[in-house]
Amino acid sequence: MSMIAIVLLSGGLDSSTILATATADGYDCYCLSFRYGQKHLFEINSAIEIAKIYKAKEHKIVDIDLTIFKGSSLTSEMEIPKHSNLDHLKNKEIPSTYVHGRNTIFLSYAFAYAESLGASNIFIGCNAIDYSNYPDCRPEYIDSYEKMINIAKAKISNDIKIHAPLLHLSKSDIIILGNSLGVDYSLTTSCYEPDKNGYACGKCDACFLRRNGFNNAGLSDPINYV
Repeated sequence: MSMIAIVLLSGGLDSSTILATATADGYDCYCLSFRYGQKHLFEINSAIEIAKIYKAKEHKIVDIDLTIFKGSSLTSEMEIPKHSNLDHLKNKEIPSTYVHGRNTIFLSYAFAYAESLGASNIFIGCNAIDYSNYPDCRPEYIDSYEKMINIAKAKISNDIKIHAPLLHLSKSDIIILGNSLGVDYSLTTSCYEPDKNGYACGKCDACFLRRNGFNNAGLSDPINYV
């Protein structure tokens, strides 16, 4: 019997590495992406192409509206913060790019999808090392959510496992892993506010984390920057 996994696929660097990892581990992957009102909607096109490359058994794109909840610069008129480095992240404050409840909502959809397929594996690209201080990327969050869905599950006899293999890796380690698996990072996007051609701004947190990761890995970032 084949192993089935639900893979949360944004089209970004981390989630693409996750899909490559799950595929290499022998899972039949069912991908799930979201249009939730994000400014960087360009990532959906990336997710579609990446899902095709890895021959996902299915790729669902879900439309939800998180713009109704105020306070995130990714889903509102607020400006995306731009910086000259990542020093501001050392204060551990949660940046305005945090989207309220996003991973909780995404994992809820992944849980529903898994239950409908009888799948007991969910993959998410959470990272708690080189990240933007988002509270829903911490290991205790993943552990708690996994416990909760195993209380809630109705049609799956096995325990559901939330796989977050990038959780304790640096961005450079993630890139080295993906490179060893043949991930084409030129198809991925990380920027919070790319231009109309999909070129990355180079100044948001996501761009800095990505560029630093490639530099520390000793590799060239294949995407275009403004």
